[in-house]
Amino acid sequence: MTAGANEVLFDSQKGVAPLGLIATESATELGEKINGYLMRWLVNEEDNPDGFLIGSECPRFASGDGKGLIKSTVRGKDLFILVDVGNYNCKYKMFGRENSMSPDDHYQDLKRIIQAASGKAHRINVIMPILYGGRQHRRNFRESLDCACALQELEAMGVSNIITFDAHDPRVHNAVPLMGFDNVMPSYQVLKAMFKCIPDFDIAPDKFMVISPDEGALNRNMYYASVLGVNMGMFYKRRDYSKIVNGRNPIVAHEYLGNSVEGLDVFIADDIISSGESMLDLAYALKDKKARRIFAYATYGLFTDGLEKFDKAYKDGFIDGVFGTNLTYRSPELLARPWFHEVDVSKYIAYFIAAINHDVSISTVIDPHQKIALLLEKMHQQKAEKVQMA
Repeated sequence: MTAGANEVLFDSQKGVAPLGLIATESATELGEKINGYLMRWLVNEEDNPDGFLIGSECPRFASGDGKGLIKSTVRGKDLFILVDVGNYNCKYKMFGRENSMSPDDHYQDLKRIIQAASGKAHRINVIMPILYGGRQHRRNFRESLDCACALQELEAMGVSNIITFDAHDPRVHNAVPLMGFDNVMPSYQVLKAMFKCIPDFDIAPDKFMVISPDEGALNRNMYYASVLGVNMGMFYKRRDYSKIVNGRNPIVAHEYLGNSVEGLDVFIADDIISSGESMLDLAYALKDKKARRIFAYATYGLFTDGLEKFDKAYKDGFIDGVFGTNLTYRSPELLARPWFHEVDVSKYIAYFIAAINHDVSISTVIDPHQKIALLLEKMHQQKAEKVQMA
């Protein structure tokens, strides 16, 4: 971080407007962490002794109808609304029955909070880590384009900026070319967590390799391979295009392209682990090719079919660790698993909020390339010190 950015960023008096943060019910834990960082960075704690969080609620009537409430003033504030549309742990009662909230419910509550602000905020910014409808990013048949329509709807409601993380296809920004849209990749946070959690982690090219799970994940895996200076391989999904199962063509086989992985630690990065079947298929295929250890990463670990398959794969030695961010809901059962390692992105979000509030370029605040270079330099120094001691 540059000295100039440091002086501006942590002075609440120099923001474009007083900062306000609304964390919906789906993202209260993440919101409290972000607020903690913002409070820690205040130059003068008397500027905002109670923090930046603004209370809100979206209660439901017995019939299932809802409404949005904001519990204090937002007039003149640079308002940031944090929502996790993937949090299935939020529940409400409808006709006496308890329902889990779907992404549609969370998105509707987001709109209710925007309505409750009644146009009084100086500016409205939405932080939606997992993009609503983001997996439906292109039209192949007569089908909806939910994400594009949602972005246009938010723009029409007065939203100025949207911050999302690892969008399934960031080209969805083309639906709203005049609105601020930041697609953030937490690459540095992932590598930092790996260096911390993996024992004897060595990124020498003869000991480590990056594998892309499919052609859609090539760019993110090319980035990891480039900054770490290691080789990269990839799988491509051979599909049966004569059938459609659960809305898509079923995968016939995962075909590998690349150098030998024998004796190497392997890192596989993707945006989402849904059922997890594809990731486990890759792990089994790589073990057949005599890979040493296999580490998987997904920005959003959803595990829609449960955790038992990964438990068995870990027990049988096919997978050695799974990394996932705290950008969406993680069940207590998942957090308790020995193979799961959490990547905390709350500080990165706090930097983004502070930068936008001060109209400062985020690249002057935190440059991931520079941070990764410093991380690798530190690792090499520690390795050299161990060699000298030996």
